[in-house]
Amino acid sequence: MSPDLEDYLASIDKPNRRKDCERLLKIMTEESGYEPYLSRDMVCFGSYHYKYASGHEGDFMVTGFASRARNISIYILPGFADFADELAQLGKHKTARTCLTIKTLADIDEKVLRELIRKSVRTMQARYDCTA
Repeated sequence: MSPDLEDYLASIDKPNRRKDCERLLKIMTEESGYEPYLSRDMVCFGSYHYKYASGHEGDFMVTGFASRARNISIYILPGFADFADELAQLGKHKTARTCLTIKTLADIDEKVLRELIRKSVRTMQARYDCTA
C-alpha cells in the first residue's frame, strides 16, 4: 500500500469508519483486480479514458470509494440501470447517478456488494480500454 493511501486511511477519525474503509479496500482490490491508488480524496481502482461527443475527454477510475462526512461513497461508474437485482438484495443504501452511499458495511450484504463491484468492473472493461 502506498504511503499516501496509508495516510488517507489513517486520517479517517472515526474508528469504525476507518475499519470499514480498510475492509472495503480489501474487497475492491479483490473484486476489481486492480491495485488501489489515491486521487484527491478517493481510493481508486483502474483507469479508463473517456471522450464525449462535445470533444471533452479525460481519464477516470473504473471504480472506487471515499469516506465522506456522514457516509461512505462507493463509485459504480456504469450507473445502476443494469443492477436492479443486486440493489434489491444489498441492504440499506442510497444511490445517485454513479454513487452508492452507505453508512456502514454492517448495513449491507458483502456478498452482494462483491457481485455488484465485479459486474460493474466487467461492464466498464467491455465499454472502455481499462488499464491498471
